Amino acid sequence: MWATVRFLHVLSAMVWVGGQLTVSLVVLPLAKHTLDGEQRSAVLTGVGRRFGILTAAFFLPVQLVTGVALAWSTGVTWASLAEPGYGRVLVAKLLLFCVVMAAAAGHSMASTRDRPGLARVLAVTSLVTSVGVVLVATLLPRL
Repeated sequence: MWATVRFLHVLSAMVWVGGQLTVSLVVLPLAKHTLDGEQRSAVLTGVGRRFGILTAAFFLPVQLVTGVALAWSTGVTWASLAEPGYGRVLVAKLLLFCVVMAAAAGHSMASTRDRPGLARVLAVTSLVTSVGVVLVATLLPRL
């Protein structure tokens, strides 16, 4: 059972980070070079909206439920989060995850309020921090 829970946790993280990388490295450059301003805006708004729905409906709930279950299964307690090793690494991962979610939400708001500079900064922040979450997560099994 725990292998399935871990698989779902990793799968939803893959969808999130992979989706961000795909949009940033494939969809956005292609849209910029092949579509005019109005078409580009419509396509990128649609992609962003669908990705946001996927995040709210799939990624976030799966991450929260499986993350709590995995922490419980490994014996994580509130007290253990302050201890060196697994607890502190998990806290670092959770803090980065919170930054990712805040940046992603901010990106969505900035995009809908026609603040492209701020939206770009928040998108990059979310992407870089997401990669940071994955990097920190790779430390967890080794501890």
